[in-house]
Amino acid sequence: MFALKPDFEAVIARYEAWWAGAGVDRPLVSMTFSKPLAEQVPVPEKAHNSLRERWMDTEFAVECSVARLHNRVHYADALPVTYPNLGPEVFSAFYGCPLSFGATTSWSEPILDSWEPARVVNLQLDRHNIYFRKILALMDALIEVGRGTFLVGYTDLHPGGDAIAAFRDPQVLCVDMIDHPEAVKALCERVTDDFLDVYDLYHARLQAAGMPSTTWLPVTGRGKIHVPSNDFSCMISEAMFEEVFLPGIVRECQHMDHSIYHLDGPQALRFLDLLLEIPEIQAIQWVPGAGRDNWADWIPVYQRIQSAGKAFCLYPPIEELDDVFEVLRPEGAWLIVSGIENEAMAAAALDRVTRWGR
Repeated sequence: MFALKPDFEAVIARYEAWWAGAGVDRPLVSMTFSKPLAEQVPVPEKAHNSLRERWMDTEFAVECSVARLHNRVHYADALPVTYPNLGPEVFSAFYGCPLSFGATTSWSEPILDSWEPARVVNLQLDRHNIYFRKILALMDALIEVGRGTFLVGYTDLHPGGDAIAAFRDPQVLCVDMIDHPEAVKALCERVTDDFLDVYDLYHARLQAAGMPSTTWLPVTGRGKIHVPSNDFSCMISEAMFEEVFLPGIVRECQHMDHSIYHLDGPQALRFLDLLLEIPEIQAIQWVPGAGRDNWADWIPVYQRIQSAGKAFCLYPPIEELDDVFEVLRPEGAWLIVSGIENEAMAAAALDRVTRWGR
């Protein structure tokens, strides 16, 4: 089905089993490593007048994505995935938030200066917006060159609390949660409506091209895949999160076939039990944050997830696989193994994971 993943049908069957907290022939495991230099293709180089011009250059972005995918081996269940990318706040930019571009990411500027009804009503998602149109152009261009070769996913979308934090500024929204909670909740409901429409537009476009659902997190399955999140939640109480934002997250997940929640940072761990109670959330991606990313420091978190019957992903280095096997069960585990340098290392690691699963 895909030249860079000829065993895709067997792989997607493992993802489907993983979503259910089970396995097929072994646990889910992803490993990537560079091809030998003699087999690599050049990564394009091009002079641009600005970082913005570079990000908005469709042809250049596609050529870079294709080269990077071709230069790596996607071993075991690792997927050759790319997606249209203008940064993590592009959904807010669809409403008119200006985007500033850095070397590796972008950020938006707030545009909602008050909760006056007229200001809120005027905040509308614009399908003629330059960034809305650019994401579709990037998606179509990637589909054109990727058909039958690699997977194309939808862009990184942050609706709900993250979108409203971008409209207002996160610190301002913290005050709004005290002064205007009902207005925030009402806007969250409307933003969730918009998100579901945009998601369906992307999903239909990708499905028509024969692409299975995937996104910035290279996970897949049959039907609609979603990675819900709310990074802003780290700044508010559990009661506020549950009252104002959790209903929108539930709606997002109910719209999908499979959802893996992106739980980002130690301050977000307060919400883990709430999230584990949501039937439509089948998996958790726990991201401790820079400087805290030693998986062994968070063993109780993974054990809580497993005890709740949910799947999860874990990022162990190859030399610590045996430690993983001692403290966790294989059911529902997706190991994204780092430190793989060649096929021999990958094959040996895969054999160890397979024996663990038995």
